Amino acid sequence: MTRTHLPGIIAMAAIVVASNILVQFLYGNWLTWGAFTYPLAFLVTDVMNRVYGTAAARRVVLVGFVVGVVCSLIGTQIMGEFGPLVTVRIAIASGLGFLTAQLLDVGIFARLRDGAWWKAPLVSTLVGSTVDTVIFFSIAFSSTLSFIHPATDVSWASQIMPILGAGPMAPLWVSLAVADWAVKLSLALLALVPFRFITARLRAA
Repeated sequence: MTRTHLPGIIAMAAIVVASNILVQFLYGNWLTWGAFTYPLAFLVTDVMNRVYGTAAARRVVLVGFVVGVVCSLIGTQIMGEFGPLVTVRIAIASGLGFLTAQLLDVGIFARLRDGAWWKAPLVSTLVGSTVDTVIFFSIAFSSTLSFIHPATDVSWASQIMPILGAGPMAPLWVSLAVADWAVKLSLALLALVPFRFITARLRAA
């Protein structure tokens, strides 16, 4: 890891820490403020991949994973109104979702690197974001995976209701996942602008 990678490391660590804090604060009925900061991790990974290569991107992902694990461990020790701020299931879901999705993003980006400038960051982020959403919400809240940590009560997330208040009936956690996924997809498109600008500046430096 060279000094030139330090901004990427700091950015990834800051995003992970901020997301772990902001996920405690609700935004509307289906989201938390963390939903708007976490997707920026894909932007950092893609910029590192484009400018410094796959190995550098993987190192930055590893830093983010370690920081996330530390945040989760701290969260499990802080008691909120309904118990620990971070349950064991959420800690597992968060870590596994982040690492799997980010490494998948790195791999897909590398495969598409030589195509149109927008293709690698867009496709890798869309696929990574989708995988992250599926892994996190199913492990954290699905009643079928309660064996992961039986002591964690996620019955509230299994309440049957219309998806996003208007769609077909499904457990509440499905609405949370759909809303989160929609934000990630929207930000994946918007992130193409800073991706283009940042990579151009760094490669010209």
